[in-house]
Amino acid sequence: MTPEELRSRAERRRLEESRFSERLRVCTATSCASLGSGALFDALSAEIHRRGTGDRCELKRVGCLGLCAAGPLVMAEQGTGSTHTESLLREVRPEQAASLLDGFRDGFPAEQSVPLDLPFFRKQRRIVSEACGRIDPDRIDDAVAAGAYRALLEALHERTPADVLAEIDRSGLRGRGGAGYPTGLKWHTVAKAEASQKFVVCNADEGDPGAYMDRSVLESDPHRVLEGMALAAYAVGASEGFVYVRAEYLLAIERLRQAIGQANQIGLLGSAVGGTAFHFHVEVRLGAGAYVCGEETALLASIEGGRGTPRPRPPYPAAAGLFGAPTLINNVETLANVPAIVARGGDWFASIGTEKSKGTKIFALAGKVAHTGVIEVPMGTTLHEIVFELGGGIPDGARCKAVQTGGPSGGCIPARFFETPVDYENLAGLGSIMGSGGLIVMDEQTCMVDIARFFMAFCRDESCGKCVPCRVGTVELHQLLDTIANGRAGTRDMELLEEFCDLVRHTSLCGLGQSAPNPVLSTLRHFPEEYRAHLRGQCPAGVCFPASPAEEPPR
Repeated sequence: MTPEELRSRAERRRLEESRFSERLRVCTATSCASLGSGALFDALSAEIHRRGTGDRCELKRVGCLGLCAAGPLVMAEQGTGSTHTESLLREVRPEQAASLLDGFRDGFPAEQSVPLDLPFFRKQRRIVSEACGRIDPDRIDDAVAAGAYRALLEALHERTPADVLAEIDRSGLRGRGGAGYPTGLKWHTVAKAEASQKFVVCNADEGDPGAYMDRSVLESDPHRVLEGMALAAYAVGASEGFVYVRAEYLLAIERLRQAIGQANQIGLLGSAVGGTAFHFHVEVRLGAGAYVCGEETALLASIEGGRGTPRPRPPYPAAAGLFGAPTLINNVETLANVPAIVARGGDWFASIGTEKSKGTKIFALAGKVAHTGVIEVPMGTTLHEIVFELGGGIPDGARCKAVQTGGPSGGCIPARFFETPVDYENLAGLGSIMGSGGLIVMDEQTCMVDIARFFMAFCRDESCGKCVPCRVGTVELHQLLDTIANGRAGTRDMELLEEFCDLVRHTSLCGLGQSAPNPVLSTLRHFPEEYRAHLRGQCPAGVCFPASPAEEPPR
């Protein structure tokens, strides 16, 4: 398939869609599917068939529409061009199928309509998620009509691998999976390696509690990730790729496998991609169910069929990775940025964000906040904007105490720092990390000692056990936190807590153990008064045991 043939295919699909004057997009991503959007889609399909209006009303399954707390969600569109209107409807039930279709004539019910000028939508800048909720992830022609694979074919026919690498360099893209390592630097390392076989691996082993950004992208627009992998393979000289995805992500796996099959069928993946000498074969590998497999060397061991345990580095995977070959590993969001960067230019991407953190970031906004869901905002957006504008603030008039970023490897940031622009350096300065993008909002009824205990229990349970500092240290840290939370600790226990945190942080083999103390250290740093209160047998939030009148949180 040449670039011209791809453009013709896209135009045919757009013309096909233009004949409909009414369109319904039903979110069938996991969040809405769990609330019954599958039955809703079937009810709408039956009602359209009963009315005989299928010639003017298009019904489409789509991925995530973002506002997960309000599902099942349906986007209703009327007209084209200047007369085009959109209405987002919340909490739509199968029994409302007939009245929803009547809404095209009579107007949609105000109580179910979500204003599209909400900051939740208006303040987003969508690059990775620009096609999410708009295309049918099961139809490759829908993705092609939205621009999928255009950057890949143009690169294969008109640019060299060095040109693609140069665009990634200019973009300033940093890895979205955790520490923010410069993507271009990693790509150059693999590209320079001399080997007959190289691999590209997409790390979709998303395991942070409350995080579901990668799942949302894979369920909503799998072709964007596959195109990013193919561009990366072209740039570094790889011919095989693997997507390592959590086995629990059943819908993402199904759509990903279907997308690979469709792309292979029309020559956008596989042998002689786009009629060129470039070959790129992609396979899906299911995760072993362990959080530690998100660490790149443990992930590679799992793909090879071994137990998912980390190994010391160097050598790094870029030099000796999968089956001993040079291997490029990026996470879902990093790779999903690549097609837009190659198509629009690295300078365009670098114009978004902050001086050192370019582009946008997807967050899974969860916890004690009005509008939970998936958002994509420019780097540099403040925590206050995310929580109180996009997130709509804290329900029931409660006060916000903190946000937790970076999952079990991150930290808790108190509300007094919410004017901080979100980027890699600023979060690190506050004792947290960007991580893959989980952002959990906590109100005044949250006990920070209990939060530290929860995340330490997670790290303890997920430790692979290979190194003693992590295997034993996380157990000891959890026992200390449990003692403190239950009001049985003394000052020596607090000293031991900090000593053990330092020991585990600096002697563990991999990132899981090295970052496990972060939630403890950040809560010790920002909420020391809560630890002191627990030493006196008081829990200010009333979570661990009843708060004394003097320690009750302000209302």
